[in-house]
Amino acid sequence: MTEHSNALDLDNNIFESTDPEKIAASLKSSAERSTRKKTTPFQSAMSMLNFYINRAGKNLPASQKEVLEKAKDELRKAFGRA
Repeated sequence: MTEHSNALDLDNNIFESTDPEKIAASLKSSAERSTRKKTTPFQSAMSMLNFYINRAGKNLPASQKEVLEKAKDELRKAFGRA
């Protein structure tokens, strides 16, 4: 992302984590503290997760894609949308 982007400031290598709860917690934290988002924290966090999954595409190992898909569920829980 560029320095003028409205994207969230994410922890380094967070999408490489194998812990869906850690990924969700990091995204939630980043979304809640960001002053540059144009939507709700939940929508911002979920958008960043989906953006990463879509951009990684075929280069994303199946095991990591599964972790990221589980992170979506954890993100919903973290925001009380389970």
